[in-house]
Amino acid sequence: QVQLVESGGGLVQPGGSLRLSCAASGRAVSSENVPWYRQAPGKGRELVAVIGHLGTTLYGDSVKGRPTISRDNATNTVHLQINNLKPDDAALYYCNVDMHWGKWTQVTVTS
Repeated sequence: QVQLVESGGGLVQPGGSLRLSCAASGRAVSSENVPWYRQAPGKGRELVAVIGHLGTTLYGDSVKGRPTISRDNATNTVHLQINNLKPDDAALYYCNVDMHWGKWTQVTVTS
């Protein structure tokens, strides 16, 4: 059974950075394409970034140039570092492995 736990969200000022983590069990993230999505209040779910099982990365248009997605095979965790956070980045952030979703981690950006 695949289980995912997201963490690392919080309250940050505009221009700040956060490192989100998606810890997986039941499936090796190195063998999966693992995306991070986000959903802001009143908006649809949006792709932020994805790391492929071969290590290739892809970023959503709204965040290009600011996030970095990476994978730690030793801890079976996918990280999402977002720099220069903006108020529009405030959302619930989710990861997905093999059609399983974690709960979420919340990012709030406010001065």
